[in-house]
Amino acid sequence: MGSRYQGHTEKAGGGRDWPFKIPRMLRQRTLKSLTKAVGVGLHSGQRVELTLRPAQPDTGIVFRRVDLPLPVDIPISAQAVTDTRMASTISNGGAKVQTVEHLMSACAGLGLDNLYVDITADEVPVLDGSSASFVFLLQSAGIEEQNAPRRFIRVRRPVEVREGEGDDLKWARLDPFHGYKLSFEIDFAHRVINSTGQRYEFDLSSGRYSRDIARARTFGFTKDVEMMRSRGLALGGGMDNVIVMDDYRVLNSEGLRYDDEFVKHKILDAMGDLYLVGKPLLAAYSAFRSGHALNNKLLRALLADQDAFEVVSFGDEREAPAGFAMPARAW
Repeated sequence: MGSRYQGHTEKAGGGRDWPFKIPRMLRQRTLKSLTKAVGVGLHSGQRVELTLRPAQPDTGIVFRRVDLPLPVDIPISAQAVTDTRMASTISNGGAKVQTVEHLMSACAGLGLDNLYVDITADEVPVLDGSSASFVFLLQSAGIEEQNAPRRFIRVRRPVEVREGEGDDLKWARLDPFHGYKLSFEIDFAHRVINSTGQRYEFDLSSGRYSRDIARARTFGFTKDVEMMRSRGLALGGGMDNVIVMDDYRVLNSEGLRYDDEFVKHKILDAMGDLYLVGKPLLAAYSAFRSGHALNNKLLRALLADQDAFEVVSFGDEREAPAGFAMPARAW
């Protein structure tokens, strides 16, 4: 889109030329070209083809079920989330797409606003169980700015949702913050997870999403596999896309990608769940034992309180939070 500032000179009192810099707005982003992937759904086990395509400004992110007799568009929104058991599912009428959170997390991490996601089944492919493959696909297609202001939902006052008490307590919260950071604490009574970090904080302005978060994989326990598969879940799961643990150890031969991969995957999921609100958040998110259901409940609580948020853009990118005007870094 050209240089950051356009130069202009004018005479000042002493006759010297002074540069006058025209502010540059923070712009929306989409893909430069389309990109494709083929994989299987984590829960359905079905083969699925995914095509990611550029979209016009203010389109948002739209999933399109192209396998149906008449293709159905499913624009993302907090209200479009209709099932949060084991994953985030969005729907429009009878059409649905399951397990959207890893792709949505990649879009949030790279700052993508507008995108069409053509899909040939009802579940996003799990690929390697993280968002790293989606980051690679999106960056390979190229990300470009568009001539439209990027719009944010800025949280103006705290919003919190809580469930359970005592050992069953879990909560999630949004606080005002000029930027976007997430802190998450997990609480698993398991010797492997206990030996890793169970709390992590990530600030998006660091530009380290691809390096620090994206490679964290989903995880599960052998004792739960039979139960889940009897319910038609985890049919596409395996050692190549899930961290699998028995009562004592990680069974994957390569071990963990991060020392604290478990809590980092919860951050990854939360970023995807929260991006379903339809715009990037300016907020500090904190959570204890939260999941897809509570994350969506938090978004709905925010949107239900008109005084708790406002939609903003930045006509001068220098006024945006630090790091938000920078292009997303590669690995």
